[in-house]
Amino acid sequence: MLRFTRHRASFLYCGVAPIGLVLASLASPASAQDTQTATPPAADTSAQDTEEAPVQDIVVTGSILKTDTATPSPVTTITVENLDQRGISTTQDAIQSLSANNGPALTNSFSANGAFAGGASAVSLRGLSTNSTLVLFDGMRAAYYPLADDGTRNFVDLNTIPDDIIDQVQVVRDGASSTYGADAIAGVVNIITKRQFKGLTGRVEGGISERGDASQYRLSLTGGVGDIDEQGYNAYLSGFYYRSEQLFNRQRPYPYNSDDLRNVCNDGTCGPNNVIDGLDGDGNYPGFSANTTNLGSTLYVAPFDSAAGVAAGRYQMLNPGVGCPRGTAYDLSAGDLADNPLAPTTVCQEDLTQNYGVITPEIERFGFSGRVTAKVGDSSEAYGELNFLQTEVSYDGLPSTIRGNAPAPFYFPRYSTSSNIAYYGNNTILQLPVYVCPRETQGACTAANGTINPNNPYADQGQTAAVIGRLPNLTEHNESRTRAYRFAAGIKGDLSDRWSYNFNATAMHMDLRRKNTGYVYIQHLLDVVADGSYNFLDPSANSQDVLDYLAPTAQATSTSDLVQAEGTVTGDLFELPGGPLQFGAGVSVRYEAVDSPSINSDINGGTERYYRLNGFATKGHRTVYSAFAELNAPILDPVSVNLSGRYDRYSGGLDNFSPKVGVKFTPIQQVVLRGTYSRGFRVPSFGEADATFPTTGYVTASRGIYPDSYLAQYGCTSEPNDYNTNCPTYIRNASYGLTTLGNPDLKPEKSRSWTVGALIEPIPGVSFTADYYNIKKTGAISAPNFAPAIAAYYTGQPIPDGYTVIPDAADTGTPGALPRIAFVQAAFINANTIKSEGLDFSASVDLPITNGFRISSQAEASYILKLSTTFPDGTVERYDGTLGNFNLTAGSGTPKWRGYWLTTLDFDDFRLSGTVNYMGGYDLSAMDQGGAYKDCGLSDGSVPCRVDDYVTFDLTAQIPVTDKFTFYTTVLNVFDDLPPLDPVTYGAHLYNPVQGGTGILGRYIKAGAKFSF
Repeated sequence: MLRFTRHRASFLYCGVAPIGLVLASLASPASAQDTQTATPPAADTSAQDTEEAPVQDIVVTGSILKTDTATPSPVTTITVENLDQRGISTTQDAIQSLSANNGPALTNSFSANGAFAGGASAVSLRGLSTNSTLVLFDGMRAAYYPLADDGTRNFVDLNTIPDDIIDQVQVVRDGASSTYGADAIAGVVNIITKRQFKGLTGRVEGGISERGDASQYRLSLTGGVGDIDEQGYNAYLSGFYYRSEQLFNRQRPYPYNSDDLRNVCNDGTCGPNNVIDGLDGDGNYPGFSANTTNLGSTLYVAPFDSAAGVAAGRYQMLNPGVGCPRGTAYDLSAGDLADNPLAPTTVCQEDLTQNYGVITPEIERFGFSGRVTAKVGDSSEAYGELNFLQTEVSYDGLPSTIRGNAPAPFYFPRYSTSSNIAYYGNNTILQLPVYVCPRETQGACTAANGTINPNNPYADQGQTAAVIGRLPNLTEHNESRTRAYRFAAGIKGDLSDRWSYNFNATAMHMDLRRKNTGYVYIQHLLDVVADGSYNFLDPSANSQDVLDYLAPTAQATSTSDLVQAEGTVTGDLFELPGGPLQFGAGVSVRYEAVDSPSINSDINGGTERYYRLNGFATKGHRTVYSAFAELNAPILDPVSVNLSGRYDRYSGGLDNFSPKVGVKFTPIQQVVLRGTYSRGFRVPSFGEADATFPTTGYVTASRGIYPDSYLAQYGCTSEPNDYNTNCPTYIRNASYGLTTLGNPDLKPEKSRSWTVGALIEPIPGVSFTADYYNIKKTGAISAPNFAPAIAAYYTGQPIPDGYTVIPDAADTGTPGALPRIAFVQAAFINANTIKSEGLDFSASVDLPITNGFRISSQAEASYILKLSTTFPDGTVERYDGTLGNFNLTAGSGTPKWRGYWLTTLDFDDFRLSGTVNYMGGYDLSAMDQGGAYKDCGLSDGSVPCRVDDYVTFDLTAQIPVTDKFTFYTTVLNVFDDLPPLDPVTYGAHLYNPVQGGTGILGRYIKAGAKFSF
């Protein structure tokens, strides 16, 4: 929070760090404030000169009142200088590094691993997800990202921040619905742009990893004229360009670059070999499964028994002359063949992660901003601001699939060998028919009107062929292009010597173009199979026209709009013993809309869609009318009370009142005690209430969801060694889809939160803060807990009401066993209670040592005491310190600790900063995946039950060559410490993308120059 002494502003640092870091910072003199920022060296602020400094009125995020004192709410502030000291290039990266950001944050790197809202970045304060943190621009709302996180959670994309005109970012770390309305449950991030800029400044920066990859570039230029106070106006223009290159798993060392985890071992237990058709830990071929081999890029065929719905003989390479397009051939031994009646004599061992895995996508951003600010009359000031940003994110995927999730149950047609007529049955193996006919042929294709299928080696015997594998000459590619247009204008001034007004308006439009190539269109696949136009024998011989027909470009444009106008009046009512009684009131109206059509709708039938593209769609709009007020009462000199409240009315009939009370007590000048209590709310998102097509999220099936009674059908148990050695890849490599259905009758989520804390300044330039927060959400919107339905299916019990469980295709190796789950479906409900409580700490020291030299040090940390969900049946799931909420976080979990410690040595002509980044470890368990709290239930034993803490060290040097030119260089992750191994998290391969962050890049070197005239 910004803390101000009575006559002179002195910024206090508020942050987060483990206790050891807080204590250690005492060894390094620095200045402090309840902000997360390092302040520039300033004149001495000792008591003898404070009476001469002018009073500075400010507006702090979370309040509509001007104040020259600290507010009861804890507020973190990030400045441009703080970013430079830490070597952080973008405001998006800075917000992601907040210690209070935890759990289901959405990072840019997750875009390359199947995120629903690919191409976007979002913050999740307190582990309460992206939809419970409100992001503002200059105190006004911004348009939602057009594609919701997981198809349900509306959020503001941090990539739309115009970095080079940012003055600071303020983060309110408690509930703020009483000021801003919906979504401000866990806190508020307010991005504040520069009021004015004079002169010309620019920046050139480049970076590359020590391994010679993951390069990035940044260019910016800002110019402005005029002085508001002296000339009555200021105008500036700013533009920037940023690019970072795609990084592949194969560019990182083992085991991050491979699916073969046999050398990842712990206490004698080693990981599985998930390479397609790879050998087990003993060098044996563990078993052939069409379900797993299907994932490779080699095509295999087998004669098909249409009556039984299974392969009738051994698979073989469709074209042995082509061999293994990617991977290594392995000739099965006689023993291997005897144990695997369907296995081909030669298989292709293909490592998908090595060949195709992507760590970070390619990102290209550019934009421009302009602002004009001018005095109006003697006491008013008006401004107008325009921003445009474009972000393109792209990444490569896997070879194109000819068998997979649509993402809805779809069964390939089965052919009668006597008539060659297709009919649909319970089978997902694609078949090559005996005869092929021109596409315009009506009726059945027979010997009378067709020709023998050249792709089917069994056609001469009148036998259809089951074909598995991926198409080696087609690769999936994903692109998103976001354009954000924003205009804001406002005027503020004095109504009298005691009252002032402020009016602001903003309009923002976003359009998101999603473009996907290389995804097979199901009906077109059936077409080219039926007419023989696709050459399966030699895929490289297919013309571009055939490939374009088989995998036409999927493209959709989604839009999001926001228009808001807000006016406030504030002033002093009368004097109290501690100062003036301040009052403020305002009204607001806003319109928001999202139109996100499906890129993969089944409106024309189950075959008129693509494999592997999610079909989610939503469309909705609403108008919100609001009135709010705030009262700040300094009852006594050491005690002040702040009261605020807001009423919101939605066009759909929903309404809510959000009150808040804050108390600040200053027993002595060096100590401030503070506390707040508030109520807030979150309205159902457009995806939750208005989804026109449901969303399906795919979850990797963990060992913990299978009971031993179920695994016994497959000849194994859940014991780690036995599971890794004897369970077929059909089980080990399983994933299932969680399909959630929209519900227009949902009610708003309600929240109550309270904080208590202390800010201590024992001497000028030294500050400590500690705050406790407690947040409770009731009526939380979610799908019902899927675990009971999953457990009921695998134990043979009736499926609970409200759920639908859809089985997958049976394992060809054990066709009589109960199939694994393909999909679980349920509708959103208001049901759950979510609780989050924890502690924030900070310490900051900034004291001069000698003339021309000072040392400053700041540390901050957040500790989550407990994060849990209580379901309607009383079941409680606890997530802190584990991978839970697994479904919500993509298995990235909720580490308890997060923090950093920044120390700067500041000389007259040189500045050296070192930053220790810390994120705690966690247990490989998740209660929403079955099992108990911290039971290590998701571990396969190949790594310890607890994933290690992750600590990295960054070093930045700034060298002012002249007064107008500064050279700087940064080494991130100086000791080249890659993230700790995590074989469970599915947002990245073998590490946690939130915990690992940019650490997976390894030692990374950036250099740049800043100039100003």
